[in-house]
Amino acid sequence: MAFKVAGRGAIAPFIVMDVMRAANERAAAGGEVIHLEVGQPAGSAPARVLAAARRALDDHGLGYTEALGLPLLRQRIAGHYRHAHGVAIAPEQVAVTTGSSGAFLLAFLAAFDAGDRVAVPAPGYPAYRNILEALGIEVVPVPVGASSRWQLTVDVLEQVEGRLDGVVVASPSNPTGSMLSAHEVAELAQWCELKGIRLISDEIYHGIVYGAPAATAAGAGGHAVIVNSFSKYFAMTGWRLGWMVVPPDLLRAVECLQQNLFISPPTLSQLAAQAVFDCLDELDARVAVYRANRDVLLNELPKAGFTRLAPSDGAFYLYADVADLTNDSAEFCRRMLAETGVACTPGMDFDPYQGGRTLRFSFAGSTDDMVAAARRLQEWRK
Repeated sequence: MAFKVAGRGAIAPFIVMDVMRAANERAAAGGEVIHLEVGQPAGSAPARVLAAARRALDDHGLGYTEALGLPLLRQRIAGHYRHAHGVAIAPEQVAVTTGSSGAFLLAFLAAFDAGDRVAVPAPGYPAYRNILEALGIEVVPVPVGASSRWQLTVDVLEQVEGRLDGVVVASPSNPTGSMLSAHEVAELAQWCELKGIRLISDEIYHGIVYGAPAATAAGAGGHAVIVNSFSKYFAMTGWRLGWMVVPPDLLRAVECLQQNLFISPPTLSQLAAQAVFDCLDELDARVAVYRANRDVLLNELPKAGFTRLAPSDGAFYLYADVADLTNDSAEFCRRMLAETGVACTPGMDFDPYQGGRTLRFSFAGSTDDMVAAARRLQEWRK
């Protein structure tokens, strides 16, 4: 007898995870691997976070917390907006989540119904597209490129045909590392307000910037949803903790969804994360390493034939146009891993339309790894 399998699971894979598995299999078989595929900070969480976690294991029962998170952590997140952006956020508007992944799921469920139309950038983070599709929400991919610096600006969105119910924007972006200016963020938020379009602002790479600070959409529009994470700048990837700044009209919906889908975010991670806001000097030192890594790749990758790179204003990625080298980025990455031990992500993960001609390099690892990877790629491309 054949049993029904729901169509919701028939979404595209998150290809970077497949690449990571292949890289790990190579390493397990004794092969060398340099990981330039996964956007994961090297090393552990800050020392104070680890110490707080150890204390929590000794001193707390680690039961459930309130659905929206520990009040003290929500207060610290609100204080972070005052410190980093000069924006007043009520702690009551902060919802702590199981990673930014949980935040996107909650945001999409609370803000959109099946059949609604939501614009996402192409290239862009694949989970936006895949989660929306699993929920029956129509994805409206909007091509972005050099003319808009790989961002969804108001000018780009004005060209989209048909109604939009939502827009997902990321600054700094994954995979390109490009950013919206403070003026562009404010303009986009106001445009969405006037149009009645729900803005979902992905800000998980805030703090990892190499020029002007990243601007938040918090405070720029009364109905925008802000998503952030402890994974990237705060280097707590595996702790699976993120947060949302939720507009008042969605707050109860997000709370009820959280209660039923997750009960509460991970308690140990919440207790540990309270200490991370006291580690900014340590975290900024990591950003200095990312900057050095970026400089190595910007200088050395062109010598391996990767000459067309998107501007990496923030995050820890370089997005390469390799149309002169391949039109099958997945096969190109497989060959690269097999022949050099360097793992990177095919652009098909981020852009199912033009991604066969692009690659993403992550420079979140050590500077020594960047130097070694560049040297291997230069030898490979001779």
